[in-house]
This record gives sequence, C-alpha cells and structure tokens, in this order.
Amino acid sequence: MSHENLQRSEAATRSALITTHSYDVSLDVRQAADPEVAGYTSRSIIHFSAALPGAGAPAAPAGKPDEGHTAKPARTFLDFISGDVHSVILNGKSLPLADVVDGSRIRLDNLLAENQVTVTGTALYSRSGEGMHRFVDPADGQCYLYTQYEPADARRVFANFEQPDLKAEFTFHVMAPSGWHVASNGAEAARTPLTSDPDTSRWDFATTKPMSTYITTVLAGPYFKAEDHWSATLEDGTHLDVPLALYCRASMADSFDTAELFRLTKDGLAFFNRLFGFPYPWGKYDQAFVPEYNLGAMENPGLVTFTENYVFTSRATDAQYQARATTLMHEMAHMWFGDLVTMQWWNDLWLKESFADYMGTLGVDRATTWETAWVGFANKRKGWAYVQDQLPTTHPIVADIPDLEAAKQNFDGITYAKGASVLKQLVAYAGFDAFIAGSRQYFRDHAYGNTTLADLLSALSAASGRDLAGWAAQWLQTSGISTLSLDLEDHDGVLDSVTIVQDAVDPVTGREELRPHRLRVGLYDFDDDGALVRTGSVETDAAGHRTEVPELAGRPRPALLLPNDDDLTYAKVRLDPDSEATVLSSLGRITDPMARALCWTALWNSARDAESPAARYVHAVTAFGPSETGIGVLLNILENADTAVDRYTPASQRAALRRDFLAAAADQLELAAPGSDHQLGWARTVATVSRRDNSLLARLRGILDGAVTVEGLAVDAELRWHIWHALAAHGEATVAELDAELARDTTASGRAGHATALAARPDPQVKADAWTEAVHGTALSNQLLSATIAGFTTAPPALLEPYVEPYFDCLRDVWQSRSIEIASRIVRGLFPAAQDLSANGARPEKQPVVLRTDAWLDANTDAPRALRRIVVEQRSHLLRALTAQLGSQGR
Repeated sequence: MSHENLQRSEAATRSALITTHSYDVSLDVRQAADPEVAGYTSRSIIHFSAALPGAGAPAAPAGKPDEGHTAKPARTFLDFISGDVHSVILNGKSLPLADVVDGSRIRLDNLLAENQVTVTGTALYSRSGEGMHRFVDPADGQCYLYTQYEPADARRVFANFEQPDLKAEFTFHVMAPSGWHVASNGAEAARTPLTSDPDTSRWDFATTKPMSTYITTVLAGPYFKAEDHWSATLEDGTHLDVPLALYCRASMADSFDTAELFRLTKDGLAFFNRLFGFPYPWGKYDQAFVPEYNLGAMENPGLVTFTENYVFTSRATDAQYQARATTLMHEMAHMWFGDLVTMQWWNDLWLKESFADYMGTLGVDRATTWETAWVGFANKRKGWAYVQDQLPTTHPIVADIPDLEAAKQNFDGITYAKGASVLKQLVAYAGFDAFIAGSRQYFRDHAYGNTTLADLLSALSAASGRDLAGWAAQWLQTSGISTLSLDLEDHDGVLDSVTIVQDAVDPVTGREELRPHRLRVGLYDFDDDGALVRTGSVETDAAGHRTEVPELAGRPRPALLLPNDDDLTYAKVRLDPDSEATVLSSLGRITDPMARALCWTALWNSARDAESPAARYVHAVTAFGPSETGIGVLLNILENADTAVDRYTPASQRAALRRDFLAAAADQLELAAPGSDHQLGWARTVATVSRRDNSLLARLRGILDGAVTVEGLAVDAELRWHIWHALAAHGEATVAELDAELARDTTASGRAGHATALAARPDPQVKADAWTEAVHGTALSNQLLSATIAGFTTAPPALLEPYVEPYFDCLRDVWQSRSIEIASRIVRGLFPAAQDLSANGARPEKQPVVLRTDAWLDANTDAPRALRRIVVEQRSHLLRALTAQLGSQGR
C-alpha cells in the first residue's frame, strides 16, 4: 500500500506550497449494480495556486548573473487510491503515467503560479466502509452506494490533495441509473437523461462553499426519500430557509420514523442557530441512514450520513432513541465546529469532536423533551473516556498525530468523551455565556478556514476575561485521569474536617499532574420516607494534592458524601468507606438520577481497578438494578455486570456467579412491567449471559417457538437473533434452523445475526472455517467480518487456544494486506482476550498470553505505530482483567 500513510510533515510542506481553489468531480456509477464491475470512472479537475520558489526574492544586481540561486521547479503530489489511472493532464500537458504515478500518489512537477490538473481513472467500490461503499440489499437485491472518507478516504473516490487544511469549492457530477436518488453536499442543480443511454441520467450539483476533502460526499441508489423544510427569521431580520431530506434503503421505509426525525432536526437547527449566532451555512440539510457504516455518523455538510442501526426495525428502548437524538445533535453541531471552521491537522481533531460531543448532549438537554441527557453522558460517554484514559496508549486531548494511521486510531474516548467532559468543566470554570460568546467570535473570525488550539484559546480568553493558557496546559496537554477522594475526620457524628484528595500521574510522562477542578460535594441523608436525598452541597475549586472544604466542618456527618456531585469535572471518584457502605446497602433509595449514575460509576471503577471484588458489583446490580428507573443506566450496568462475570471474576467463582446473575435476570424478565423498556433490557441480558450458561436454554427455545410467552415481550428479529446466538454457542441450533430464521428475516441485520450464530457453534471445524474466512478471505464486508468475529470468539477456551499463535503470526501480514479499517477489526477482535490466571499461581504479567504479547511487541518494534497501539491496548485490557481476577480471589 505504497504512500497511503501521509506524514504530517509532508502535509505541512504541501500546504505551504499550494492553495486549492476548486474541484470539479465527475463519477460514473451507472454499472454499480453489476457485481462483476469492480470500479467506476472518476475524473477530477482541480484548480490550485503554487507559491513558486524564489517568488518575492530580491533580484540579482544589474549585469550580474544569479549564480547559485537558480530556483528549482515547484513540485507536489496528488493522492489517489485507485484501480487504475487513465490520464493525468497538468496545465494542458499530458503526463507520462509510468513516470508520475507512484502507488497512491501522482507527482506533479514544474508547477506554475496558477495550475489546472485533470486526473481520470478507475476508482474501486468498497466493502469495507471506506471510500465508495457498495451494498446489495439481501431483502430485495437492490444496490446502494454511499461514501465515507474520514480521515482520508476521499482519495479512494477521486484524485485530490487529501488533508484538512487544503479547502476548496466542490462541484460534483454523477451519472447513475435514472430511477435512483442521487445526492451530494450541494443542492441538485440539474438532472439530465443521457441521450446515448436512456436508462442513465446525469446529476449536476451546486458548487459548495469551501470545505475539506474528507467531508465531501455522494449518495446514490434506489433510496426511500422524505422531504420537508425548516425556516427562521434571524436576529437581523433576514429569512433563512433550509430544505430538509431523509434517506434510507427502500426495504426499511416502513420502519423509518421520518416525522420524529424531522421534528428533532428542526428543533436542533432552531437551537444551534440561536446559540451560535451564525446562520446555518450549508444551504440544504439532508440526512441519510446507510448500511454497513463504520461510524455512528459523519458530518458531511448538507448531507449527513448515519448508521442505519438508527432506523429501528425491532423494538427499541427510550435510551436508544435518546442516543440517536444525541448523535443527530452532535452531527448538526459539526456544521459549525468542524465544517465551517476546521482543524488545520489531525492534532487538533478535538477542536471538532470534543465540541460536537459536548454540544450534542447540550442540544438534547436544551432542545428536546429528554431530561436525562447529562445523566446519560455521565453514565455511558464518560465511562468510555475513563477506560481509554487508563490505557498505556492514552494521550493528551491535543494529541501528537504524526501521520494518517495515527489519526485513524485517534477517534477514541479521549478525543470525544474526555474532551467533551473537559469542555463541560471549562463551562463551569469560565461561565456558559462567556463560552458561547467566545465560540461566536471564533466562527466569525475563522469562517471557512482552518485553526489550531491557539485560535480557540484566543477567542475564549477574550470572551471570559481569563487567560486560559494555564487551563489548556493542565487539561488539554496532559494525559491520564485524576482520582478524587475525601479525607474525613469526624467526632460524635459531626464532621471536623473534610479534605479533597487528588491523585494524578500522567502515564505518558510519569509526572504528577494535579489539575484544577470545579466541583461540588453533595451531602445525602435519609428522609422520613426512607429515601436517600440531597440535603446540601458545597461548590468549590480543588487544586493541588489536598484541598480543605471548610464549609463542611461542623455539619452532621451525612449517610453519603458524594464528590463531584452533578458531574461538573472529569475525574474518577473513590467513596469513603462509610459512604460506600451506604451505597452498597441503599443505592436504590437515592432519588436523584445523576447521583445514582455517579454512584454506579464509582462502584464500577472500583471493580475495574481491583479495589473491590467483581462479585460485589454484580451483586449490586442484581440488588438495585430492578429499581433503577433510567433505562440507559440499567442497560449500561447490565452490560458491565456481564463483563465483570466473564472477565474480572476468577475462574473458580465464575460459573456460580454467572448462574446467580442469570437467574436474577430471568426473575426480572418476569417481574418487569409488560412491554416496558426494562423488560426488554432484562430479556436481552438473559440471552447474552446464556451464551456461556446453558441453564435457561430450554426456556429461550420456548420463547423462540412460542411455547413460552412473556406478557408484553416483543420477540422480534433483534431479540430472536440474540437467542439464536445463545443456542448456537451451545450447539443447540442447527444450520437448517439458522437458515430458516434468515429466510424469515432477509434484512442486513438478519444476515449479520446469521453469520454470528453460524460462527458461534462449538465445533472445531466451524471455528477453523470462521478463522480462515476472517483472516485470509476477502469476501466478507465490514459488517459481516465483525459478525463472524463475534461468533468465533463466543467459545470455551479450549476451542480458541489453538488460535493464539496464528493470531500473532498473522498480524503484520493482515496490517500490510488489508485496509486499515478491516485490519483494525481483525487485530482488535481476534486478540485472545478470554484468559484466566495461570493455575500455577503466576502473577498476571506472567500469564502465557501476556508473555506472548510481550514477545511479539519486543520482536516487532518496527511495526506500524497504529498496529502496535491496538496490540498494546488489548494487552492492557487483558492485564486489567487478570489483575481484577487476582484481587477477587478469596474476597
């Protein structure tokens, strides 16, 4: 894969030399429905300027030659990952392909001050979700196309200068079957049937405003389309009218809740236009829900793409609908943060993703009827950040990104959720109004341009009146997570002193990094009805290792003291022993949803960090999960409990703990309100846990067959495939039965469920075939690859042990021969993670798979950084699990 990994230094050299003005891109996808046609014709016409060497330098003195100062011709390169390049024409001259095409780069020599280059070639359809993804709907055989580029896959579709700071205007033209819908960033300007091919039409789209290559997009296929519009009168009296459209595959149209999606879209546009004080800049606002998508969504201006998992064809919980709304608001915020103003290079990816993550939650909180947006953020989103920030590969929010492979790996919990958490802390520190005023100025100053951290800090500092350089150095440019606890002294039930203790070491540098925290300490006691309610709180700034809270001295000792009440700052919390005892006995009696979520998080972090046995967390879930009113919190703690059983519990205790947890979940399935989200959550848990416990298989089979009924439970396609996965994992599902289920569910998700169940069967030959198909085959799409890996890894240890050595043997070849998306899924998904402590009593770091991983890392110091990062992270997850198992022994 020659030259695909663009270096930051190369990008900086190129942007110092050239300025891009416009692209005219033509794509011919009229034969996309023919599976034998691997690619399509792509033509790019690019206008750009070059800063010629020596321009502006003083001339040599009259009569004297400019010896030794002859300017070298300017040269640069284009990016194009293609099947073939047909022609390259630079400034009217056809270039010899053998000389200028080098792998994925096209060299351009002898540039002029103003240049036009035209590149024509064959781009390839993708099954990895990168570039132009082609999908054939198993429900009706129809062909669908969409593009996905972040961080650098526009070069798989058309030749370009692939880096975010070389913005340009784009005009797209697409030839496609006349019966299709075709869309792009710009509005449709014309649609013309071809006289030479009556079944084909040419779509011409309006020229866009300047944008980066990675957020351009094309959508084509027999999509279902719904239309609406939103309008507003702006503060200056002008009228803004925004056409709206929604797309999904035709076979999913009956499940497409367009009225709700349009309502959310209009509410979001109204909110963000008022908040940002900068009118929505991209004309129309289309949203497409597409198959086999690698992301949750992508912020392409004027045509946002989402995973079609957000089109709920089976029963969905309120938490799933809220998560969809958060994603919708996240992408809408990107129209300003990321699209209107874009980071210069991927170091500052957080400039768009952290802001959009924060704004997505804010939008749901302020512009919708959901009242628990920040509870969901604290419970789920920050949990992702806490996990990522404790890996050895953690990094500052403002990261060092030397190349595109590093950029691809940096779409992680630090860049998104930690960054958003830190922005929430900044809002508490600087004030919401100042934060918004600074953001507005930032948009005005840098519209359609590129920025760095310094540009944002300048705007926010001016608006808040605070010098934020120190804050940025401590929060954005260090790594790791602070742990906050309370050091208490009391006498006869009265607090003598309360001190906030902060422990924070940057795992990258090894230095202590004590950050400033704006936080609240909440006091909770039992009321006359036995509920655990907040009786007071103190807001304070904590800095340094110890910060005394004098306002709490002399107060009665409450049943629960909760550091970081209301979740203002980003930190792990350790409860004091008495408060933890209160939580373990009375968590279900805490009335405030945020406080409950924070207590659940504290218990989970304690289990993950081997501060308490995993079984204690599982017992808390079985005791208090039934009374948890928040469905998002319930789903999260049920998932955590399953992980605690499978990964953090010693093998000697695991079967009994799993059996008890499964029995408790089955009881709650019967007791939950019929038709409720909670009932569905418990049903999914029963099916998931049953993959490794056979005690309820007969009951699950009865639910499938209709012999067992649970009042109100929707036994729809998604739940059925959950159950089939469990049955197959125990050898209780035949191929004929699974094929029959696929025949009744001919959807894309049904095909994925079928692939998972087939690979889950506990047969050595099944595992061998799945391994070969995933590692050595190329027929699986991104979705089916992940489904096959999920089934393969559902197995007892004895069936997976033979693949430990093959895993390490194949890593470099997989990374070299597959696209980074597919390679990452294989390397991450097939790591032999399901391991237990050695029977000989060896320490976790001496467990055989840990040692084998260390040996591979030692022997492959020259392996690509992104590959090593995944392996290092998987080793860390395994070591944490083994350490938790050790800590749970005898407890």
